[in-house]
Amino acid sequence: MRKTFFTILLGIAALSAQAQTAYDALLFSERNYEGTARSVAMGNAFTALGGDLGSIGINPAGSAVAKYSQFTITPSLTVSSNTTQGVSPYTDGYLPYFERQFKQTATHFAIPNFGMTFNWDTGRSSGLKNVTFGFVMNRVNDWNEDAYAAGRNSTTSFMGAMATEATEMGLLGSNLNMKDAYDYDPWKYVVGYQSGMISTFGGYDDQFVGASELLFENNMGETEISLGGPLDQSYGRRVRGGKNDYLINLGFNISDFLYIGANLGITSMNYTYDEYFKEVAVDPSDFGIEFDNGKKAYFDSMKHKYSYGANTSGVYGKFGFILTPGLGLRIGAAIQTPTATTVNEYWYESGETTYTDNSFNGYAESPEGEDQYRFSEPWRANFGVAWTLGKFAVFSADYEMCNYSSMKFKRNGFDDGREYFIDLNEEIKSIYGKSQMFRAGVEIKPVDVLALRAGYGVTTSPEKFNLNGEQLDIPAAQNVSFGLGFISRKSFFADFACRYAFATDEYYMPYADYMYDAAGDLIEFAPEILNRKDNWKVLLTLGWRF
Repeated sequence: MRKTFFTILLGIAALSAQAQTAYDALLFSERNYEGTARSVAMGNAFTALGGDLGSIGINPAGSAVAKYSQFTITPSLTVSSNTTQGVSPYTDGYLPYFERQFKQTATHFAIPNFGMTFNWDTGRSSGLKNVTFGFVMNRVNDWNEDAYAAGRNSTTSFMGAMATEATEMGLLGSNLNMKDAYDYDPWKYVVGYQSGMISTFGGYDDQFVGASELLFENNMGETEISLGGPLDQSYGRRVRGGKNDYLINLGFNISDFLYIGANLGITSMNYTYDEYFKEVAVDPSDFGIEFDNGKKAYFDSMKHKYSYGANTSGVYGKFGFILTPGLGLRIGAAIQTPTATTVNEYWYESGETTYTDNSFNGYAESPEGEDQYRFSEPWRANFGVAWTLGKFAVFSADYEMCNYSSMKFKRNGFDDGREYFIDLNEEIKSIYGKSQMFRAGVEIKPVDVLALRAGYGVTTSPEKFNLNGEQLDIPAAQNVSFGLGFISRKSFFADFACRYAFATDEYYMPYADYMYDAAGDLIEFAPEILNRKDNWKVLLTLGWRF
């Protein structure tokens, strides 16, 4: 049965619109904390613990817990896998496209943490005992993805969908072929027309047909369009990037009972997205195209490429406390203000069509589009409790909440995009809500120089509705982690961690359904692809206390 829930139109048809979307808002705002190997190994359940540089981004008061200065650096290696295959639109499970299963892996090296804190002992036995100042960088999101899908399709095509969309939008071939067409018309269709993926027919300027399609007359003398023959289709996607927090931290230790802290957070994000869709004629003789001058060409292949990139920078404040009432109990909380973010984005696309006779080949590429605007990331609040059993064991649990419906796009001045952002911000409110994050961790020290750690995290999706307004049933994202630490009797320490993010499913359509009968009923299904993603991350922290 065709799955219509949790279907995200991420493919070329959606992303090549050169406009901000609600999906972009979530992309800019989501956080998946990394940090030091110790904090990751314990599931980043550090709101009530502190003492670790990876925890400062979670609760700024954590810096004041340690009564010493320290420096850490943490390299990491991420191994991601993407397993793709088509989704059957039929109850019997028959799969008419993307029938092959592929698994792609990608590795990525990064530095998710480095920083230093300086501790000043006031010499007092009560009151303000210690002041801590520090600068720490922690990674809060990471993208590392390669996906590939392929199969044979005998019913629909990317170019057929493009031609139908261009016709329904009322586009004109004469306009799409103008030198300044990119200034006025959607780039996807300009590239498609100028590269020969679609063309007009029958003397009409507003009727389009794909290079993979044939024209014929039915019994009533009407012109109909159908796919010429089977196509080998392939889809590829690569995503790279990361988001870091640069934190200027100030913490205070009051009577070893109350710890308070504040961060000035500066965010920096880079993100790149590249994808392509390719169609190759199984037998080019099925795709004969006859021109007005009597010449005939046979379609061989097409390829459409799309690239998108975004660089963001922002600033926010975060404030927190940790309370130690006694008997090993610790209570912590922190709140983060909305992040005022500046976004610089760019995009580009190209297309090419080849024939058995190279003289008919076509190629087109767009200019590089760019835009700059402001964006407000949502506020966050987190709470935590922990219990310490002397120096032998620590148990901790965190709860974090973020209301994604408060995300907002903004223009820098009196720009004509204000009206669009009003509608977009209303859309964000309608499809996003609260996301909740639960984290838990444990640390046991069987001997003074060795620590064993484990953690767990689960994050619920903020999405409330899909594109059809239906209630979504999206599984929560989960991860487990484990690690160990070595604490020397001098200043050096080292921690190791491994985290596994459980597989999550993502559905996307490279192009939309477009083949309907006269009654408006869908008669042929466009491909839908299931992408199953998971990853392993390994971290090593080297640190010194002084």
